[in-house]
Amino acid sequence: MTTSAEFRSTLVDQLTANGTLTDPGWQKAAATVPRELFVCEFFRVVPGSNPTSYEAVYRDSPGWLEVVYADQTLITQLDSSTRPSDTDGAPVTGSPSSSSTLPGLVLGMWHQLEVEAGQRVLEIGTGTGYSTALGAHRLGDENLVSIEVDPAVAERAATAIKAAGYAPTLVVGDGLAGHPDGAPYDRLMATCSVRYVPQPWLYQVRPGGKILVTLTGWSFAFGLALLTVTEPGAATGRFLPGYTSFMVARPHDRPPRQSLALLPGDERQSRIDPALIEDWTGGWVAQLAAPSAERLGAGGQQVLSDVATGSQARTMPNPDGGWTVTQRGPLRLWDRVEDAVQAWQAAGSPHQEGFGVTITDQGQRVWIGSEDGPGWNLPV
Repeated sequence: MTTSAEFRSTLVDQLTANGTLTDPGWQKAAATVPRELFVCEFFRVVPGSNPTSYEAVYRDSPGWLEVVYADQTLITQLDSSTRPSDTDGAPVTGSPSSSSTLPGLVLGMWHQLEVEAGQRVLEIGTGTGYSTALGAHRLGDENLVSIEVDPAVAERAATAIKAAGYAPTLVVGDGLAGHPDGAPYDRLMATCSVRYVPQPWLYQVRPGGKILVTLTGWSFAFGLALLTVTEPGAATGRFLPGYTSFMVARPHDRPPRQSLALLPGDERQSRIDPALIEDWTGGWVAQLAAPSAERLGAGGQQVLSDVATGSQARTMPNPDGGWTVTQRGPLRLWDRVEDAVQAWQAAGSPHQEGFGVTITDQGQRVWIGSEDGPGWNLPV
């Protein structure tokens, strides 16, 4: 029977072989921290279910420990309240609201944070506590503060972290406000996504310190950025390679929508192939252009619905080629998306590492190539 330590060793070997783990200190942390303490139970997607259903997996379930040490994200809560132990064993539906992120991404982000021994870190989003325990092992309890908004999630994480033998500073509260009592910090890492970088973070991280954060919007495109604080309230940096996504911080999430009625509007021919915004970076560019819009649809049939104004845009393939776009409302959403996509194409259609972000007291701006290149303001 394979032991927990053997599973950890195998995981470390896998993450070292694929280039995720390069620092011996983080290799030791991954080989030491028992992930099973943090995911005693989790939800697994029921294959083929529509709508998506989840079934509970418990410590005594067949193959439980093997799944724990697979490099995958494990959902631990639905709808901000439902835990696996709250179900009667039957499949349930709901929206994931807490999880244990796949170890490869967690450890990769600790590497990307460029944290050094002796530096102090503020972690936004304790979650299950697994990432927090890794940080405490590598950096020392005294150098890590972690904040979690959900009291029930925070309580379970605290229990698991203590059981693993660590004692960092744990705070229950709004992570978007940071934790000024522990400032200044050398590093800040967010394990949730946000629509813009909260101002408190920019004041609680010292000048020269770094912020690792995933930016998103209501179309749920994502970009991971590493920022350097240049002065209190200001920062600049670039987006990183790869594909990183996190659950949206609850205060930044899209307001609930009951239904969407597609209404008539002004028609014209589209200047771009609507399928371009299904590309990872293409969708990101479209979201930058229309940050308060929700995107639905697929391929040549795309729908944008602006949460703030009710404006709409939808595309439809033409029988003889090309696409018709229908728009209505005060915002011409597709006009904005077309302009942004064409600017991206003119720059060579780079992946997100070709983008950067600058934050000043005048706003937060994402740009392509350089600060004087094409850009879009974040909805601060």
